[in-house]
Amino acid sequence: MAFIDFNGQQVEVDEDGFIADPEVWTKELAEFLAKDEGVDEMSEEHWTLVNYINDYYKQFGIAPMIRKIVKSTGISNAKIYELFPSGPAKGACRVAGLPKPTGCV
Repeated sequence: MAFIDFNGQQVEVDEDGFIADPEVWTKELAEFLAKDEGVDEMSEEHWTLVNYINDYYKQFGIAPMIRKIVKSTGISNAKIYELFPSGPAKGACRVAGLPKPTGCV
């Protein structure tokens, strides 16, 4: 495992930059991680997506399937890729504070 320096803290991440402990996730950490995904400023749609993914993970212990995300948030698959060019599994889940989803490339 590796670490990133965030606000004077060392946050443990895996080789793909997913945080090791979802309990350390905060809105500020999400904004920090988003910059690494090429998102300079989180819009309302970014937050809708990120908060949905984070809440789903907290409730069920897994990342939601893309179809569930689209249906529940009303954000199209194409729009998700506009918001997070690396996609929902890598970009959005990483910013939402999830561990690397199973099957994530």
